[in-house]
Amino acid sequence: MAAPALDDVELREAQRDYLDFLDDEEDQGVYQSKVRDMISDNQYRLIVNINDLRRKNEKRASRLLNSAFEELVAFQRALKDFVASVDATYSKQFEEFYIGLEGSFGSKHVTPRTLTSQFLSCIVCVEGIVTKCSLVRPKIVRSVHYCPATKKTIERRYTDLTSLEAFPSTAVYPTKDEENNPLETEFGLSTYKDHQTITIQEMPEKAPAGQLPRSVDIILDDDLVDRVKPGDRVQVIGTFRCLPGKKGGYTSGTFRTILIACQIKQMNKEARPEYSASDISKIKRFSKNRSKDIFDQLSKSLAPSIHGHEYIKKAILCMLLGGVEKVLENGSRLRGDINILLIGDPSVAKSQLLRYVLCTAPRAIPTTGRGSSGVGLTAAVTTDPETGERCLEAGAMVLADRGVVCIDEFDKMSDIDRTAIHEVMEQGRVTIAKAGIQAQLNARCSVLAAANPVYGRYDQYKTPMENIGLQDSLLSRFDLLFIVLDQMDPEQDREISDHVLRMHRYRAAGEQDGDAMPLGSTVELLATEDPGLTEEESQDLQVYEKHDNLLHGPKRQKEKIVSVEFMRKYIHVAKMLKPVLTEEAASIISQEYSSLRSQEQINSDVARTSPITARTLETLIRLSTAHAKARMSKTVDKQDAEAALELVQFAYFKKVLEKEKKRKKQAEDDTDEEIDGETAHESEKRPKRSRRKTRSGDREPAEGETYDPYDFSDTEEEMPEVQAHTPKTTQPSGTGDSGESTSKLAESRLKAFKAALLEVFRAAHAQSVGLKRLMESINQDNPNPFSSTEVRLALEQMQDDNQIMMSDDIIFLI
Repeated sequence: MAAPALDDVELREAQRDYLDFLDDEEDQGVYQSKVRDMISDNQYRLIVNINDLRRKNEKRASRLLNSAFEELVAFQRALKDFVASVDATYSKQFEEFYIGLEGSFGSKHVTPRTLTSQFLSCIVCVEGIVTKCSLVRPKIVRSVHYCPATKKTIERRYTDLTSLEAFPSTAVYPTKDEENNPLETEFGLSTYKDHQTITIQEMPEKAPAGQLPRSVDIILDDDLVDRVKPGDRVQVIGTFRCLPGKKGGYTSGTFRTILIACQIKQMNKEARPEYSASDISKIKRFSKNRSKDIFDQLSKSLAPSIHGHEYIKKAILCMLLGGVEKVLENGSRLRGDINILLIGDPSVAKSQLLRYVLCTAPRAIPTTGRGSSGVGLTAAVTTDPETGERCLEAGAMVLADRGVVCIDEFDKMSDIDRTAIHEVMEQGRVTIAKAGIQAQLNARCSVLAAANPVYGRYDQYKTPMENIGLQDSLLSRFDLLFIVLDQMDPEQDREISDHVLRMHRYRAAGEQDGDAMPLGSTVELLATEDPGLTEEESQDLQVYEKHDNLLHGPKRQKEKIVSVEFMRKYIHVAKMLKPVLTEEAASIISQEYSSLRSQEQINSDVARTSPITARTLETLIRLSTAHAKARMSKTVDKQDAEAALELVQFAYFKKVLEKEKKRKKQAEDDTDEEIDGETAHESEKRPKRSRRKTRSGDREPAEGETYDPYDFSDTEEEMPEVQAHTPKTTQPSGTGDSGESTSKLAESRLKAFKAALLEVFRAAHAQSVGLKRLMESINQDNPNPFSSTEVRLALEQMQDDNQIMMSDDIIFLI
């Protein structure tokens, strides 16, 4: 427990020991140079490594850790003396100089759960996640008072239990001197210090199973305030002490404990990676060497543990790079953040893609649909427990300013909460007018959301809009909306199963094959620095990952995968660029935008995933800018605009660009269909059944096309595209008639045949008729009977006009 208070002799001896430690000119001069740096940086806290003190004076180090109050006071006085010997004027500028500790704390390296009473008045290192930060308030250190009657000035110092002094002073402000003369406070001459309280909670991965995480309060003073924000993972080194608590006028036996911090270290990945000159040159060389396919190369290296999803990976790369934000002279802002929504069947790796972004993006905050409310995402007005004042607490989107918010289970959010993020997604700010607080908070973040369709799985027979089930006002704010389907394809299923099995067989470099993993395989570090990390930093930055057959697959030996570390640094450098639109790219974008809009007018039945609004035009600009950043280019060129267009076409219409022929063919079909009104009328009477039949019946792709489940159609003209392949396989006998088929059947005979055929279908009350029965029915009571060649020719002609379909001598009416 706490050692008895040191008397003056011991205090002076301790001070001398610490002064000897700091004055290490004969040794290596480490701390002498550190103190000089501190003076030049205008700081008043010196960070001392406890290992150095242990090496030089082991007895002092152990006493410092065990009876912290007296020893720290002696250490800080020694520092002040040493600063005075180096620079006398500088030492008078500050009231006190502070010591911060780091290094190995051994048994005193604890979590909020293991911080027990045996550590009281010791120096401990606690690690955890910051959950709450109070406001920063001034706390008085010294007040100066002037007495007008006696013309004297008196001053008084204030200490409380959160400072290192053993006996705190009273907090009563003097208003009169000994002779009852009134005093005036000189506020300008009084000194104050900043004061903040934060709460640290134990990390969820270190909490024992089935128990709630514990937390501890921490007091920060002076230069330590505002160093952390909620959500940060930190290590706090400080003195653990208890405060007597008053209950009902008498002091109870249980005390409230706090930690008085002397040093804070952040443990999470830094928002700014460290660069060396060689790193920058590697990044430049990479962008020059791979200038043609750099975008593909980077997107393939995104989440290599997930198979496929080529376009989604490209879109996520664009999102990490972002567009260029513009603030116009009138104050309006054009956002540069790219928002993406993934909608699809269960088990298509949506959440895994979100998880990858969380690990790669410099600042990313995860939330889920049911786990977050509207105010939790934007901002909430709360009551400060210490003062009872109303204050604002930032939500997830405000904390992710200039970063990414990943929202999983987006469809499970209630509509009221979902509308809270409308303003953030377009304006990039949160406006609050509640409880007498009016505020605007910046929330310039990209949103990456994953959701399931309305019915849990994607329903092929409904349009994408019905499947998504979100309002257009929200969908138009997402730049790209991907529909991810779990399709049954034996070849692809085999590839995915190979990939997943390889992932499960893979073991990291340190693990032995076939060995049982030890319990608690992660060894806890009992120091503030990880020795392994410093070694890694000193190593060269690897551009490509070493090929591993299990991790990357035996087939992909030629493809090189870019390492995560290089990717992070490359994206960080590329984000700083601000490419400018060229005339050529601008004309392509405007032309394509107008064609997308007109396509919306003419073809209202092509399967569209989200509405095409003026925001789509900004989407094209943002995506092409992001593509230019990936190439490290200062201008947005034609190739960038084309890449952006390819992404938009894939996301909006769920089709790949090469399908120009299809639309022309459709237009021709429309004209042919108008000529023969009667057949069209008949087919319109029963469109639903026939469409359902053709969809479920025959799904093989036509030559040169891939079957696309997204080309939903509500008109008959488009249906034949699915069955267009059948005539090529059905008639081996048709080859003999090839000479005659060039001379088409006379118009009058064809009309007569169509009328007779229609009668047969009507009489049969069916959608299909056999060829044999058809011949008998049309030639019955017919003065000019049709020959079999004529029937074949007529059927061929009608099949070309997409009015019927013939397979195995059975005629189907479309």
